[in-house]
Amino acid sequence: QVQLVESGGGLVQPGGSLRLSCAASGFTFSSYAMGWYRQAPGKQRELVATITRGGITSYTDSVKGRFTISRDNAKNTVYLQMNNLKPEDTAVYYCNVKLLSLSYWGQGTQVTVSS
Repeated sequence: QVQLVESGGGLVQPGGSLRLSCAASGFTFSSYAMGWYRQAPGKQRELVATITRGGITSYTDSVKGRFTISRDNAKNTVYLQMNNLKPEDTAVYYCNVKLLSLSYWGQGTQVTVSS
């Protein structure tokens, strides 16, 4: 079955960096686009970044120039490098893949940006 397992979250000071990882299994990873979403307390889940199977990336405006999504098809893993973190980046971050008509999610990893 499809599994997505996120890791790499934690507590970081403003201006700091984190790299999130999402290990995928149960499908042909290299054939599908992947996405990172986040959900802050009391807010709706929002799309942060996507990467196509060919490596084309897109970002929500608030993270452009600070976050970088990448993928390693040999390791079935997608990454989110987050630099210059801000308190408003605090959220649970989720990995996502859409297979046919179904959307799959990981369990999420907490990112807290605070001094």
